[in-house]
Amino acid sequence: MHAAIWVTIGAVIGGMARFWISGLVARRMGETFPWGTLLVNISGSFVIGLAATFGGQGADAIGGPTVRLFLTTGICGGYTTFSSFSLQTLNLAREGEWVPAAGNVILSVVLCILAAYLGILAGTALTPH
Repeated sequence: MHAAIWVTIGAVIGGMARFWISGLVARRMGETFPWGTLLVNISGSFVIGLAATFGGQGADAIGGPTVRLFLTTGICGGYTTFSSFSLQTLNLAREGEWVPAAGNVILSVVLCILAAYLGILAGTALTPH
């Protein structure tokens, strides 16, 4: 199957996962702070770090470069919500909620970078040497 079709299928899966996960978190924790978006961005950063590690020789471990595109560009591209993060942070700031807005920026950046790093470490540990 052509790579673009795999990316499209992955984006649909990622978008639906984002919808369900962020909605579930919002229902359980409330919508005052965008916890669902934060969780999606952290977990998506981990998965993209993990999948990106399986490049080169390691790509065969997950089915080759097309599978890597399906995971990174498709699923993670449809799943992660940086645009939602940006709008929600801007809305918090516009409402004068400066501490939650700053907290969302700091937590999102630090935890997503950490999650991507942990994904790389996990991918490295799982890659045959």
